[in-house]
Amino acid sequence: MAPNSQTSLNEVKCAIPITTNDLEHQQTLDQNEFDYSKRSQWLRAAVLGANDGLISTASLMMGVGAVKEDIKAMILTGFAGLVAGACSMAIGEFVSVYSQLDIEVAQMKRDDQNKQKTPAHVAEDGDSEGDNEKESLPNPLQAAAASALAFSVGAMVPLLAASFIREYKVRLGVVAAAVSLALVVFGWLGAKLGKAPIMRSMMRVLVGGWMAMAITFGLTKLIGSSGL
Repeated sequence: MAPNSQTSLNEVKCAIPITTNDLEHQQTLDQNEFDYSKRSQWLRAAVLGANDGLISTASLMMGVGAVKEDIKAMILTGFAGLVAGACSMAIGEFVSVYSQLDIEVAQMKRDDQNKQKTPAHVAEDGDSEGDNEKESLPNPLQAAAASALAFSVGAMVPLLAASFIREYKVRLGVVAAAVSLALVVFGWLGAKLGKAPIMRSMMRVLVGGWMAMAITFGLTKLIGSSGL
């Protein structure tokens, strides 16, 4: 009897840490982590959109600035890049998210058809899960607006930097400095949201932006000086 009693006590001790409250707490932590992951994806998409607007608009302005010293031409080029890029981002995101929405809605319809063949108590559980799935469906209009807004925010940096400086060389330097600072900030945000090494991410974004502006400036200067 003594060994059996000791074994029973050990089994009880092993079973004590696993309680209903512990399981509910773990489920809450998992849910919070999932919600944070979803928010992180949206924030990272916004940072990438702003970074795209920053680099593409700045490169366009630097390219035009390589062959024309007129501030008006540089500003108009940047503004055209802002509008075109924001529209392109919005339309592309809308089409992409709408395609994802169609796929998820079709899958939900197939799930509903399968639920009709299941027992009643299982179907009730499935109905509550289906309601949660409907609430989490992607919104194409929201995604399009977010992408266009993020792109526009990034594109405004070089535009504002060049708007009030008449001197040609100073204007180019100020645009390059403002864009470099914004690239560092965007690289830091992307690293924080993605839990990546901060310095490596910042340098990667910064060097990539410099390369894009330098290549655009150099090729435009080459073509402009050749008389084409």
